Amino acid sequence: MNAISLDATDCRILAVLQNEGRISNLDLAERISLSPSACLRRLRLLEEQGVIEHYRACLNREVLGFEMEAFVQVSMRNDQQDWHEQFTAALRDWPEVVGAYAVTGGSHYLLRVLAHNLKHYSDFVLHRLYRTPGVMDIRSNIVLQTLKDDSGVPVDLIEQKIGKGTTTA
Repeated sequence: MNAISLDATDCRILAVLQNEGRISNLDLAERISLSPSACLRRLRLLEEQGVIEHYRACLNREVLGFEMEAFVQVSMRNDQQDWHEQFTAALRDWPEVVGAYAVTGGSHYLLRVLAHNLKHYSDFVLHRLYRTPGVMDIRSNIVLQTLKDDSGVPVDLIEQKIGKGTTTA
């Protein structure tokens, strides 16, 4: 991917949008001290460059009845052919898995799983995850309390990089 050059105004746009995705262009332009047409041009360019991937609403898990969250480490048997492809294909059919990462260390994957309750989580693990070809070991870490949950990109770090004269990607 080609490097994208962002300036301080772009960073202000991104910071506001990450926190207020439904803000109107008029309000956004006013907030960052640009004309509405200039703001919209910059916004469209950020979208075209892929800096802004999409817009979405953040839903409250607890209000919607998801009382349980777990981080699950999954280790695979390496002696099975296409184990990675089979596992990643199975992931697409599991709505409980809201984040999935191939990782280094003692396991192959780290999953972030949401469930309505312990029974729902147990059913997911026993009837789907354990039954996936190649799964050798599963270790669950149940979330007791969320201390920080910000899936956005830290715009402050982009601004620090700009201040040092480097280009962002």
